[in-house]
Amino acid sequence: MTSQTHISDSQDGALAGASLIADHVKRLPAKPGVYRMINAKNDVLYVGKAKSLKARVSSYAKAGGHSNRIMRMISETATMEFVVTATETEALLLEANLIKQLKPRYNVILRDDKSFPFILVAEDHEAPQILKHRGAQKRKGVYYGPFASAGAVNRTLNTLQKAFLLRSCSDSVYEGRTRPCLLHQIKRCSAPCVGLVSEDHYRELVDEAKTFLSGENAKIQRMLSGQMEQASADLDFERAASLRDRIRALSYIQGTQDINPGGVSEADVFAIHSEGGQSCVQVFFFRGGQNWGNHAYFPKHDKEDETAAILDAFIAQFYDSRDPPKLILVSQTPPQAALLSEALSLKTERKITITEPRRGEKRELVKAAVMNARESLSRKMAESASQQKSLRQLADILGLEAPPERIEVYDNSHIQGANAVGAMIVAGPEGFVKNQYRKFNIKTESLAPGDDFGMMREVITRRFARLMKDENAERPDLVIIDGGKGQLSVVLDALKEIGVDPEAEGVAIIGVAKGRRETESGAKRIDRTMGASGEQIVMPGREPFTLPPRDPGLFVLQRLRDEAHRFAIGAHRAKRKKAIAANPLDAISGIGAKRKRALLNHFGSAKEIARAKPQDLQAVEGVSAALAQKIYDHFHGP
Repeated sequence: MTSQTHISDSQDGALAGASLIADHVKRLPAKPGVYRMINAKNDVLYVGKAKSLKARVSSYAKAGGHSNRIMRMISETATMEFVVTATETEALLLEANLIKQLKPRYNVILRDDKSFPFILVAEDHEAPQILKHRGAQKRKGVYYGPFASAGAVNRTLNTLQKAFLLRSCSDSVYEGRTRPCLLHQIKRCSAPCVGLVSEDHYRELVDEAKTFLSGENAKIQRMLSGQMEQASADLDFERAASLRDRIRALSYIQGTQDINPGGVSEADVFAIHSEGGQSCVQVFFFRGGQNWGNHAYFPKHDKEDETAAILDAFIAQFYDSRDPPKLILVSQTPPQAALLSEALSLKTERKITITEPRRGEKRELVKAAVMNARESLSRKMAESASQQKSLRQLADILGLEAPPERIEVYDNSHIQGANAVGAMIVAGPEGFVKNQYRKFNIKTESLAPGDDFGMMREVITRRFARLMKDENAERPDLVIIDGGKGQLSVVLDALKEIGVDPEAEGVAIIGVAKGRRETESGAKRIDRTMGASGEQIVMPGREPFTLPPRDPGLFVLQRLRDEAHRFAIGAHRAKRKKAIAANPLDAISGIGAKRKRALLNHFGSAKEIARAKPQDLQAVEGVSAALAQKIYDHFHGP
């Protein structure tokens, strides 16, 4: 049970800094809780937890003994908020949650909070499906992971399909099949959709896959080897060859794991390396006795923070939205390891152990993680230095007062206007900021097919109209448009219409055209006069110009534009794929999976259903006269 103490504005307004904190201490209880230090702009500066709020907060009211960073934080504090909790463990969990939500300036912050992919064996269907899964684990089934990257999941899934022949298609595709798909032809699916494998046999394949993913690899391989030998003895060479291929696939999965420790079945390994005021935390994932990859994080923190304290805060935030394994190995024991272990055990309702191994196989795993953290930080610092140098050169070329801190690049992608998507990527001193990329589904129905100008107008209008409403949103220093004079003119007009003055906002806007010119509709055409590698840069108030082929600034612009192009094309392809996979029957209310399958089995395809008369539709089991009329009206109009 928690309670919150609110401090009135009138009381805070008369005091600030250490005086305000000392005033709050008079009324604070000696109980566990969480405190927030807030500045005059209502921005949260720091979130902390305490075993005793009174004792912890009183330390900030003392005159000396603070670092420069803490002194700045205290001086900026204009108000404070408190939450009293029943235990220190609850306070620790709440602190991690608030830090992730509020991202206070003076806290250690886990910046890269991507959702790790899992392998899901979905069991909400008569024929379980194996697929990649991200996000909330709401679907019924068994989840295996996390994997460090989507690539690792895709490679494993590809091989699991060969080994266990499980379906990967969606339920809607499964229901609509009347004959085996290509995956069955290339021996990667047993085709349960059309009954080429019995329900019992398919369930056996599912159980074998789950057993393998749980780490009992040797058991499965021994079983398959025995079946292969028996099939060979029975002169059933086709089945023996199929089993041989499945065994090879399983061997591949195990062979592609980097380190498979025999004594560690399930664990996460955290290792930290700090240098030059920056840190890298490497996280390795071990599940089922196999290494399922690793991921590098670069948490935001102050230069004065100790590495053990950084690791402490990092682990708390890392598991705020994830379930931890039973064993967590660390390169340094966090100051609050016992409390953190207790909090995670409380959250998961099972014992969680955090330990710094001193010898043996587990110590070797941690040493490997530390080496990876050191190498990753070295590469990150080198890339950062190179990126900052490139941005300085770009600023000189474009005549900017300072290197841009935030660059936004815009591009469109479509095929003759179909499945049109706008895209925005973001870059800064540390490279691409992928968690801030945005896609825009083009909504203006009056646009002519292929009207790039109209698409760009809509994207810019929607982006900056929303930006101006949010005072706390980050503003770009530089906006790059994929296009020439025409595109740039459209963007400037769109901003003027919504009352945005780029110069007043401190936003530089340029267009970059890759050896091409624009037609009146905005479509791009190759401009042979500019040469094969010409890059024309267009800026307001300046004549268009090009850069020498080996100019470092040109390289930066090319990288930015190519990344925007890649992201836009990817978004367009995903939208097009979704449209292709859509079944027109899905849009008709009253038709579930069972009726849809009955209709498709009866008529053979959605195209034939669209041609059918109401009385023909009514002949299908489960389709009433009213529903038959509704289906007919859907395709032909009422």
